[in-house]
Amino acid sequence: MAVIVAITAQFLSQHYGTPAMLLALLLGIAVNFLGEEGRTVPGIAFGSRTLLRLGVAFLGVRISFDLMMGLGVQVILLVIGGVLATIAFGLIVARFFGHKWRFAFLTAGSVAICGASAAMAISAILPKDERSEERLIFTVMGVTVLSTLAMILYPIAVDLLDLNDLQGGVFLGGTIHDVAQVVGAGFTISETTGDTATLVKLIRVATLAPVVLVASLLIRRFAEAPVGEGSPPILPSFVVGFLVLATLNSLHLLPPFVVEALSSASRWLLLTAIAAVGMKTDLRQVLKVGGAAIALLIVETTFICLFILMGVTLIT
Repeated sequence: MAVIVAITAQFLSQHYGTPAMLLALLLGIAVNFLGEEGRTVPGIAFGSRTLLRLGVAFLGVRISFDLMMGLGVQVILLVIGGVLATIAFGLIVARFFGHKWRFAFLTAGSVAICGASAAMAISAILPKDERSEERLIFTVMGVTVLSTLAMILYPIAVDLLDLNDLQGGVFLGGTIHDVAQVVGAGFTISETTGDTATLVKLIRVATLAPVVLVASLLIRRFAEAPVGEGSPPILPSFVVGFLVLATLNSLHLLPPFVVEALSSASRWLLLTAIAAVGMKTDLRQVLKVGGAAIALLIVETTFICLFILMGVTLIT
């Protein structure tokens, strides 16, 4: 059932230009009764956990360190600095919006790294409680909507600010949340801007494994797991898979057809996983997250936008 929802979302996305992740989530929520009882429950649970981890692991084939180095050390440091600064900023300001570190890390990590994919990866290592699913759903919906708005508005900003192709690519790739929207925004300006934006975005994607690994170690060391929950694993298996595939691809040990196949599989696995997550979700509970959570996402998005924009004007 989750696969059927994912296929439907992809079909609608191709015909109506709406993000497939958002459609999969909304369609999944529309049939959430399938995740509550009956024969479909185990399969939906499998999709929302196992397929999610496999999809994140396969993301590693998109990483090629030699291509990224072509952007220059300054740009790479700016992008990595933007990721770390945004996560730190989110953890600091969340208390002013009435949220604790779990939601802060989930939202800031998804904004800083790669949107819905990062949200699902980070959620997998956070200690679980009764509100874990609704926080994840809200974050995925929020960053996907904001990313879509950015895809429309940021190219206009690039033109108004009179950024050149390189500056525009770094800005778009360093600020828009999801990979698909980065590609869409970049190539609406020029081929050079699109190529640069995609490479910059992949630098952010490459930070997913180190961030999740360090966070997992810190959570295991300092966070108290709720009753009945064990500590997160020291090294999540999907992080290992991500790092192994990224290394193999960077060393050119993977044939092009394997890279293409695993990249496509990653997209479908993540789409199916988010459909399954939606099928386990009660929208009424998600909406209780409240306006402060929306404000937090917007503030984090604004922060990374300003951080990268200032950096771009200084170094390029």
